[in-house]
This record gives sequence, C-alpha cells and structure tokens, in this order.
Amino acid sequence: MPNTKTAKRAVRKIERRTEINKARKSRVRTFIRHVNDAVASGDAEAAREALRKAQPEIMRGAQKGVMHKNTAARTISRLSHRVRKLSEA
Repeated sequence: MPNTKTAKRAVRKIERRTEINKARKSRVRTFIRHVNDAVASGDAEAAREALRKAQPEIMRGAQKGVMHKNTAARTISRLSHRVRKLSEA
C-alpha cells in the first residue's frame, strides 16, 4: 500500500493509464482480428479493406506505447503478406 500522499496520487494515475492502455490494446487486437477473419473467410476485397483500416490503428498503438514499434511493423507486414497471398490465389 502507498504510504505517502505522492505515492497515493501515483497509484491513482497508474490506474487511469492502465484503463486507457487496456482500451487501446483491445482496439488494436479487434482490428487485427477483423483482418484475420476476412482472410479466413477467403474474401480478398474484405481483407484488403480490413487491412487498410487496421494499419493506422496498429501504428497508433505503437505510437501510444501499448506495443513496440517493431512489433507493430512486424504485425502489419505479416497481415499484408497474408492478404496479398489471398489476392493472388
């Protein structure tokens, strides 16, 4: 438990940031899931559209610190590769 006034204030601040980060992380995962669902269904057009919407959300997550920049880049790369393979087939 926090003992000082400053520590109590820090705990409140951390709780607020945790809620915000949870919401951001959940939003990013939702967009990624939309792309994966579209790829799994085999609909190339829907997959392209979902990827187009997901890319800025994933990068925003990296910018806001809920995921590392390289993790975001790798995720986008893998998703776009799957969408591209779907379009070629």
